[in-house]
Amino acid sequence: MHGTMRPRIGLLALTLELYETLAPDLRRRREEWLRKQVLPQLERWADVTFPAAVYRTADIDSTVADFQSRGLDAILVVLLTYSPSLNALGALQRTSLPILLWNTQELFAVDGNLSYGALSDNHGVHGTQDLANVLLRSGVRFEYATSHPNDGGAMERLGDFFVAASACRRLRQARIGLLGYPFPGMGDLAVDSAHLAATLGCRVVPLAMEQLMLQAQNASAERITTLVNTYRREYDVAGDVREEDLQATARMELALRAIVEADGLDAMSYLFMAFGEDSRSPTLPFVAASRLMAEGIGFGGEGDVIAAAGASLLNWLNEPASISEIFTIDFAGNAVLISHMGEANVAMARRDRKIPLLARKSPITRTRYGQLALATSFEPGPATLVTLTQVAGGRWRLIASVMTIADFGPVEGLEVPHSKLSVPRDVREFLTDYALAGGPHHLAVCFGDARRRVRLAASMLGADYVEV
Repeated sequence: MHGTMRPRIGLLALTLELYETLAPDLRRRREEWLRKQVLPQLERWADVTFPAAVYRTADIDSTVADFQSRGLDAILVVLLTYSPSLNALGALQRTSLPILLWNTQELFAVDGNLSYGALSDNHGVHGTQDLANVLLRSGVRFEYATSHPNDGGAMERLGDFFVAASACRRLRQARIGLLGYPFPGMGDLAVDSAHLAATLGCRVVPLAMEQLMLQAQNASAERITTLVNTYRREYDVAGDVREEDLQATARMELALRAIVEADGLDAMSYLFMAFGEDSRSPTLPFVAASRLMAEGIGFGGEGDVIAAAGASLLNWLNEPASISEIFTIDFAGNAVLISHMGEANVAMARRDRKIPLLARKSPITRTRYGQLALATSFEPGPATLVTLTQVAGGRWRLIASVMTIADFGPVEGLEVPHSKLSVPRDVREFLTDYALAGGPHHLAVCFGDARRRVRLAASMLGADYVEV
């Protein structure tokens, strides 16, 4: 429900009406190539809707309108022959779906054996140039890619576009729950919820602490016992963790899950201090948030709905992803230590050991029982740090940086999630550039190099894209 979904793409294949009389068999041949050789490759990356090649303006309009009404993620435009740009301009102006012009053809090599038939079958390139020109002049946002279907990595690059389009559609429909309120005075997370909805499309859903407490009180003893047994089986439970603290943690997880399900949430955020203001609070939902992230529910700390939106977007672009913060600089190791007070995606935990489940020695707010956290350290390897933030004028910006998750942690005595990110250049320069780009203190991390997908998502959202 909440994890990655297969993108759904509409394929708009264009030809020329003149060829219906000059070369009546041309459209059939081009469609046959598309269906037999190209669609099977595309469908490795997305579910593709392809009704037929079209050449009349009315049919192009109808095809694009159908893609829109189906709620597809994007439109892939292929010129099977030359096709006049103005035939498609109106439909592509009206659609809100992301557009990718794919400049491709069947012929791979041009040599002395080239026939007129082969030339007729492979002359869509100048049609893509015609269409790209008028889209640019008309202010229509689009992407353009040139590749042969058999090029190494060609389908992967198209797949990145499909995934980015799907992630952006999900962001525009996302519901982000907020328990409590944003941390007072924490300005980088401040947001106008109307602006958020009007620009990114996601909605903030206020959640009542009263409802959470009722869910916690009504959690069944059987389900609590089952979840406690799961904790003991899956995690390295510290010897000083009390049974009543495990039960309180399970009770809070069951309550939070009920709220997420009842409100149809895609992401959420809470402020830990808000729990301390209700004397019924059993504990803090650190473990719950960490486990829900592993199931695709985005999270932002301290009431930061922007971070929750950004973490959700990155998770849909390149799951799994986790929220964190840059807590400490390792000048000697040219790295940064990332951590958060209790939340990290357990799906990113290193695989060579169990995650420690620890009790905080000093509670950070008032609760009835001890406050447990999973001291998750991430699996070492390549990674991407990504942040979503606002800059002047309310404009959105996505900042991306390639990193390496170091072989570090868990460190004995650290009762919080923690990992080390090695920076590929001087850590001083990186942190300076990050701050000057407007990088906020909450960030998201995923495995691998997600920069291409993040850049595509920024373009689709009308946001800045900055690499630091």
